[in-house]
Amino acid sequence: MSLTPELLLHAYSVGVFPMSEHRDDPEIFWVDPKRRGILPLDGFHISRSLAKRIRNGGFSITINRDFAGVVAGCADRPDTWINGEIFDRYMDLHRIGHAHSLEVRHGDQLVGGVYGVSLGAAFFGESMFSRQRDASKVALAYLVDRLRQGGFALCDTQFLTDHLASLGAIEISRAAYRRQLRDAMEGSGDFTRPQTPTPHSLLQRMTQTS
Repeated sequence: MSLTPELLLHAYSVGVFPMSEHRDDPEIFWVDPKRRGILPLDGFHISRSLAKRIRNGGFSITINRDFAGVVAGCADRPDTWINGEIFDRYMDLHRIGHAHSLEVRHGDQLVGGVYGVSLGAAFFGESMFSRQRDASKVALAYLVDRLRQGGFALCDTQFLTDHLASLGAIEISRAAYRRQLRDAMEGSGDFTRPQTPTPHSLLQRMTQTS
């Protein structure tokens, strides 16, 4: 069965996602973890050091400006599950409005970012990268704020890592995840509608709701 945008969207709607063993492996397999990582949108944790980086780090944030660059940045590591076909199919999803990127820039340089898939009121975070200290954390802070303002109900991180746990992510059972997913599929989130906040307004909102 060939990987198509339609197949990908159906897979996300029922709780599974694709991976490859490594960038040069043409085979793709489907993953349905027994324990699922999610980032509660009201539970994102901003430490003092991260707040300082957001306020004084000189970062600028863009949306969907360089989707290919963000995916390439996420794949630019010794071990990656992003092979050529996965890269191409997410480009397809981006072209039809279901895959989005949030870029973190310092000056003219792309120094970090995150990308994922939106469907209903769910955002399925695929991967993130950082070429400068805390850039991926900054990306996640702006992402969570965007999802909140855009009416999303679920932020899926697939797996729970120490990095994500430090920011408020948790792990839930497959059954609990599917219940949240079903509810989110009945809603409608808009990734592109919210305006990118200033660092001050971002921190003010996140502090009030965390």
